Amino acid sequence: MEFKSPDVGLWRETLLSYSSAIQNLGKPDLISLDDFYRKELPNLLHQRDPDPYITTAELSRLMEWKLARGKWRPRLLSFVSSLNDAVVRDASGKAFAALPDVSKAVSELTVLKGVGPATASAVLAAYAPDVAPFMSDEAMVTALGDSKDYSLKRYVAFVEKMQAKAKELSSPDEIFTPSDVERALWSCSAGAKVRASSTKADRVESEHLHKSKRKRKR
Repeated sequence: MEFKSPDVGLWRETLLSYSSAIQNLGKPDLISLDDFYRKELPNLLHQRDPDPYITTAELSRLMEWKLARGKWRPRLLSFVSSLNDAVVRDASGKAFAALPDVSKAVSELTVLKGVGPATASAVLAAYAPDVAPFMSDEAMVTALGDSKDYSLKRYVAFVEKMQAKAKELSSPDEIFTPSDVERALWSCSAGAKVRASSTKADRVESEHLHKSKRKRKR
């Protein structure tokens, strides 16, 4: 699916395939982690309004989700898990208070060891999906052309693109958030990878059966 596509029905269909895309990755832990990130964590954060914050334990689970859905980098999880809880609460509280200024919000979070702009974006997206989308590799590639630059400047450009796309797709009857756009892009990319992997597996199995038949004929 191209980022420029104006087909609301296609975007809706791709977004609705998100849960099945998560399941098709074959990572059992990711299913429960995704439920935590998309459902439980947002509720916890908003229960703390008007002064929301995230705890070290919650940030660690968020990091597990991020790494499970993307590239596994256990060192980052180790850094985050060892953070002082009071420091995490203070930094995240300042970040949430800075919204909708995503640049300032990300800067408040990246003072934490192990938390870069991508992880910071995941924290912000859990609280304000209508403002700050998660900076996933898949969405970055589709929206900006690559996922090599994880700087704050690049994230701000990413946010602008995702907010503009969400506004374009939305109508009085149906609202798309920047986070909806990110999940749709991730679903499309993940689905393509699963299909490619399945096709490759089928081809290998077919070649194996063909070779076995040839051996029996001899």
